[in-house]
Amino acid sequence: MKNTLFGSIYLALAASIWGGMYVVVKVVVAVIPPLELVWLRYAVALVALLLLSLFTRQSWKVHKRDLLLIAVIGLIGNTISIVTQEIGTKLSTAQMGAIITASTPAFMVVFARLILKERLTLKKGISVGLATIGVLLIVGNGDINMSGQLGGLSLLAAALTWALMSVLIKRVPGRYSPLVVTTYSICVAFVILTPFTAGPLQEIPLSQLARPEIWGGLLYLGVISTACAFMLWNRGLQLLNAASGGLFFFFQPLSGTLLGWLLLGEKIGGTFWIGAALIAAGVVLVIKEK
Repeated sequence: MKNTLFGSIYLALAASIWGGMYVVVKVVVAVIPPLELVWLRYAVALVALLLLSLFTRQSWKVHKRDLLLIAVIGLIGNTISIVTQEIGTKLSTAQMGAIITASTPAFMVVFARLILKERLTLKKGISVGLATIGVLLIVGNGDINMSGQLGGLSLLAAALTWALMSVLIKRVPGRYSPLVVTTYSICVAFVILTPFTAGPLQEIPLSQLARPEIWGGLLYLGVISTACAFMLWNRGLQLLNAASGGLFFFFQPLSGTLLGWLLLGEKIGGTFWIGAALIAAGVVLVIKEK
């Protein structure tokens, strides 16, 4: 009972932090372009993770054959997925960002079948179909302009690549701690993005970066949303089974939509909620699958 309680708290906090992330990104990305924002976010996160590793005395030894898998995870999940997520949030809204990426658990079903050879049941097939229709409804909302539709497609790419990364993580041997895997994968993304961001970062005025909402947002994205939330999520999944843990993913669109409405004045339309309900139904079917 105690493990269930603490596991639920950890997962709910992690998902809520990620929901608030879309509101923060919407503010910070107005000053720092998406690619440069991801790089700065990882720079802050790496400092936090390395400091945490000093206190936990982590072993950093990783077998050569596992390094390639972790590098692929860093490329797909920490680079492609996060960059498309930031771009999509800039072009659309915080609400759309939180809800479309909440379809990730349903898309994991497809990749689990292709990569892990897990059995694809009728319930899983229906769940993927519902999630797909829900995403299309949100992206194709008549009240959303072309920029919003492109943002929705970018967010869809983020959800797909994050789902793929989540399945690939299941192939990483359990002897490596989540802290080690997270740090190495973020290092890969940091190295990949550095050549593309070194020049543009110098063009951002220091006066803009010195604004409290900008450096405060960077600290939130790097320390809270990346380093802390990943640790909370991984710890929570250790205390609960994966099926139960997936349910808490819905704290992300809930907090993202609420904060987008409260802080950014974003409106909530009918078609938007129909799509969100279909995504929720699809993911719940995945979660309830035995």
